[in-house]
Amino acid sequence: MPQIHFLDVTNRDGVQTARTGLSKFGKTMVNFYLGRLGAAQSEIGFPFLFHEEPYVRAQIALAEAGAFGGLRLSGWCRGVAADVEKAAGVRAGGTGLAHYNLSISTSDYMIANKFRGRLDRNAIVREMVAAVRAAKAGGAETVGVNAEDGSRTDDGFLKEFALAAKEAGADRVRYCDTIGGDTPDRIRDRFAELASAVGMPVETHCHNDLGLAVANSVSGALGDLEAGQDAWINTCVNGIGERSGNADLLSTILAFRHGFGLQERGIEIGDPIDLSWARRFALWASYAFGQPLPYNQVGVGRNAFAHESGIHADGALKDHGNYELYDEETLGPFPDDWHTRRGRVVLTGEYGGKAGFRHVMDGLGVEPVDEDLAFKLVQLCNAQTGRPLTDDELRLIGAYPRELSLLFPGQLG
Repeated sequence: MPQIHFLDVTNRDGVQTARTGLSKFGKTMVNFYLGRLGAAQSEIGFPFLFHEEPYVRAQIALAEAGAFGGLRLSGWCRGVAADVEKAAGVRAGGTGLAHYNLSISTSDYMIANKFRGRLDRNAIVREMVAAVRAAKAGGAETVGVNAEDGSRTDDGFLKEFALAAKEAGADRVRYCDTIGGDTPDRIRDRFAELASAVGMPVETHCHNDLGLAVANSVSGALGDLEAGQDAWINTCVNGIGERSGNADLLSTILAFRHGFGLQERGIEIGDPIDLSWARRFALWASYAFGQPLPYNQVGVGRNAFAHESGIHADGALKDHGNYELYDEETLGPFPDDWHTRRGRVVLTGEYGGKAGFRHVMDGLGVEPVDEDLAFKLVQLCNAQTGRPLTDDELRLIGAYPRELSLLFPGQLG
């Protein structure tokens, strides 16, 4: 039976959002949380960019050391062979990224108004095929090909593009609703038809310009399943992303777990999802991105399980199931980090000393693998983030200082 998988793009689409961003250490923490949550894959960023190279090496080393559980790491590149070849050369201990997504625009609108005569349909297919072959030649285990503006690409060319990608060695095609104009019925039909025609999964990538990113992601996935293919859904933590955002990770998971009528069809999530990390991830991301969560944010907002009106309050007091779809306890505890303590508190950070470092680590029950290196990393990571480090960040530093040191080439002696 085909299954549903979550491929999170916070570290690529999310971080390129205007007026926001993450440090490289922050992007590392996204991968840590995705691993704990049980997502299948993280699109970790742009391995062909010079300033991503130390970060990518650190992620590869951390993954090899087990810091991210079973999370697969993938790089995003333009559908250009030269970019892919450069990305494949970024390695840690002889190991490079094993998964890639390669992107190129496919709609007539973008061909006319973005490429402006530089590329036509035939050239787009040629570029994409060369990029896929370069990724496979560079050792990639899986390659996804992104049809940017797929929702404005006609069915015939989408099929031609996907079949050429498959013949070149691609494993999935990503249908990008780049401007967020798709609707659930339409996207479901298109996914079912395309997945049936090409015989491989069609991956959802939905933007939220009409507030339909989660609904479209669910519907597109259903089209995949109807065609007998696994469904791969792109998400971002807290629904961040360009303009109005991307499909929210938690909302999409909850939709498949609790949406009426879905379980009866035998639909299964193929990833080992552990929602007890949901609140810690969402609130960490809010803190790290500097974006307060809306009160009504699904599952993790301040009002997600709040009741006031008489009828609702009475019903919830008798049995929360009267007015709640799922149990809030499944989402795990709210974080209660060391740095949020009131009154007298000793912290550790960029300008802290060894005594404060040991005090905090002892209080958290952390025994660093390499105390001197971990101490220096606390200073560097705090300097990079510009805010107090969280308990989970300190725990990761204590457990994997050698791998994390790759984030800071030439700075640790």
